[in-house]
Amino acid sequence: MIAPQTRRMTSRRSRLGSLLSGTVYAALLALVAGAGAASAETPEQRASDMLRSGVSQKNTGKRVQAVRALRLLPGNAEATEMAEAALHDRKPEVRIAAGTALGLMGAKEAIPALKIATSDKKPAVVLAAAHSLELLSDPAGDEVYYELLTGERKPAEGLIAQQMDTLKDKKKIAELGFEEGIGFLPYADMGFSAVKAIRKDNASPVRASAARALIKDSDPRVGRALVQATSDKNWIVRASAILAIAKREDPDLLTAIIPAMSDKNQVVRFTAAAAVIRLTTVAARNQDMQNKDMKDASHLLGSKSTDRNLPIQAASMR
Repeated sequence: MIAPQTRRMTSRRSRLGSLLSGTVYAALLALVAGAGAASAETPEQRASDMLRSGVSQKNTGKRVQAVRALRLLPGNAEATEMAEAALHDRKPEVRIAAGTALGLMGAKEAIPALKIATSDKKPAVVLAAAHSLELLSDPAGDEVYYELLTGERKPAEGLIAQQMDTLKDKKKIAELGFEEGIGFLPYADMGFSAVKAIRKDNASPVRASAARALIKDSDPRVGRALVQATSDKNWIVRASAILAIAKREDPDLLTAIIPAMSDKNQVVRFTAAAAVIRLTTVAARNQDMQNKDMKDASHLLGSKSTDRNLPIQAASMR
């Protein structure tokens, strides 16, 4: 038989055990609920965390890919902030991706940062920033291209090693030349001879790219600069300048490129020949339109003159 005191002690232990079990159970429930909340993170939150982590990765390639992806987020303040920060990355590949992304994002608030990037020691970064400024309708972009073309701005650091490494990597060519869309390889469509030529000249690829970037700039001084570039000592620049003149479709520059059909370089000669045909066609089309306009104006004036004479003729008949 159990004594009353013993029964009371056993009862207290039982209640204490139940209380502890309940407390532990409640704690476990809280932990499970917290884990469930964490697993219930939205796809958007996961995506944001992924990009934040990506732009801070130690691996350069991963940072490049994360920064490049930001171009899909126009109007996103945090994405713009991350891209601007990437303009100061220690690796030029990341800075190129950032400079390009900001333009594609339409981030006008990043214009001051992009202008600073046009003074980067890597010419490819300068071109990326200038291209974005052009996309953002800021005249500083065209000004950079103009200075590079005319020689007023000298590429600060060797682009050749960077571009030759790129030419050895087909994946990089696809990523930089097509995905970035900045004409990173301005001479790629001129054949392997261009690749061999740039080994000897550090500035020509940059100036060739600048010439092509000025195609849509209607400023007369740009036209004059392009004409001057058709006499450049480097054939890559000459060919690019002629191509730009052809695409500008300004027939007033036709006579300036005719001599290039006798250039010592075959690429320049063929480019000039095609350009001459194109501009001649444009000139003929413009002349036809002008003749039509004059004919229409003359016909209109003749009609009005006839209308004025009608009352006189009617009066003489009476």
